[in-house]
Amino acid sequence: MREKAGKLWKSVRERWRADTGMVTSEYAMGIIAAVGFALLLYEVVTSGQVKAELQAIVKRALSARM
Repeated sequence: MREKAGKLWKSVRERWRADTGMVTSEYAMGIIAAVGFALLLYEVVTSGQVKAELQAIVKRALSARM
């Protein structure tokens, strides 16, 4: 029984260790996607129409009576 559990544990460890090399590339792809999304969002927010709308919202919020 103990020998069977030992073989099972060894098999689980070997399978876990087999996936360790993919982590770096997955993080790199995630970072590239995040930077691309951030650039797209920056372009949208700094465009003329969106910028004017955001300024109008802030101006209304600051001039609101309490």
